[in-house]
Amino acid sequence: MLTDSNSNSLSAFQNLESNVRSYSRSFPTVFRKGVGAILEDEKGFEYIDFLTGAGALNYGHNDPDLLNAVAEYLQSNGVIHALDMATSAKREFMECFDATILHPRGLKYKFQFPGPTGTNAVEAALKLARKVTGRRSIISFTNAFHGVSLGALAVTGNRHYRDVAGLPPAGGIFMHYDGYFGADIDTSEYLDKVLSDASSGIDLPAAIILETVQGEGGINVASEKWLRSVERLCRKNGILLIVDDVQAGCGRTGSFFSFEFAGLSPDIVVLSKSLSGLGLPLSLLLLKPELDVWQPAEHIGTFRGNNLALVTATSALRKFWANDNLCDDVMKKGGVMSERLREIALSTQKHNLSVRGRGLMLALDCATGNLAEKIQRKAFEGGLVVERCGAEDHVIKFLPPLTIDAQTLQRGLDILELSVHASA
Repeated sequence: MLTDSNSNSLSAFQNLESNVRSYSRSFPTVFRKGVGAILEDEKGFEYIDFLTGAGALNYGHNDPDLLNAVAEYLQSNGVIHALDMATSAKREFMECFDATILHPRGLKYKFQFPGPTGTNAVEAALKLARKVTGRRSIISFTNAFHGVSLGALAVTGNRHYRDVAGLPPAGGIFMHYDGYFGADIDTSEYLDKVLSDASSGIDLPAAIILETVQGEGGINVASEKWLRSVERLCRKNGILLIVDDVQAGCGRTGSFFSFEFAGLSPDIVVLSKSLSGLGLPLSLLLLKPELDVWQPAEHIGTFRGNNLALVTATSALRKFWANDNLCDDVMKKGGVMSERLREIALSTQKHNLSVRGRGLMLALDCATGNLAEKIQRKAFEGGLVVERCGAEDHVIKFLPPLTIDAQTLQRGLDILELSVHASA
């Protein structure tokens, strides 16, 4: 029998849901509605969403055209679940993605649908790299986050996630991300040295996996020069280059792929989060055709190619990626937002706040987790949802919808400014 729930009551979550829940602790209310950049709770209080499902809602909540695509597909009795069988929804997505995204960029990839989540795709990428090269290790970087399943965890840096694995994560080697020792030290030179030196103790890996902007790691931004250097090292040593674009992709940094500004041609690209456009689970591995050495059913899973998500993904491609308007808009809004964040940082003399990021993937480094937590809490009380990240949760991360209107963006920044001044 169904029972009535008290309006906005959190007791069911506290009593019935596992302690592993996290976001509901930072945002203690019950949400019932989302439209565009606005979340509404059961009391009718509205929040501006600068979290957007940790980057899974680049086009905001419940875009009407994407909702219509779902409704039409369901009303037509379209196939929802089909394992990896051929469906019209999958064909339409692949052809649209190839024509809209890959072909205009001169990229040629094959598609692999490994499962519904980003970590599923990372696992498949690592497994494929090892199969192709016959090597075992994977190089990742300090502050990297690629998922918390065991294979992905081995290339995830944060000790908070690694310590609960139950056994030592195996197969990952960590090198220093761009800027790890400051702007004056090029860590790619160190990487070149250890790969070139037969006595360094570092065997040639199967692949190097990286984020061009580290999301969970603190919005650490790799330079064009560094990224190109890493790619050259991969080509020089026969190492596969994997770009994890789970959070930074799908337009977040101002281009569909976050690596476009550096002119990279990754061997494997990992996509998820905003790929479906509506928050439905979908992940995708893009692999160069010569790397497609899989035998049938060597990498399987029940939920490969969510057909509803493929329908919304196709709709999103047609609506937002037929031209460069969204990219231009992201860069314009990103410029406005980063400038306002810098003004906020400079207006707070007591603390050494700093701003970094690309496009609409931005951050306010608060130096301490204590200050960042205070700001986050004050912001939520004022009607703004923001997330913390970084090794000590000392960085406030901003991922507003790419489609957010200028007025709502400024309202959110106004709330943030008041929250910073009230916390500093």
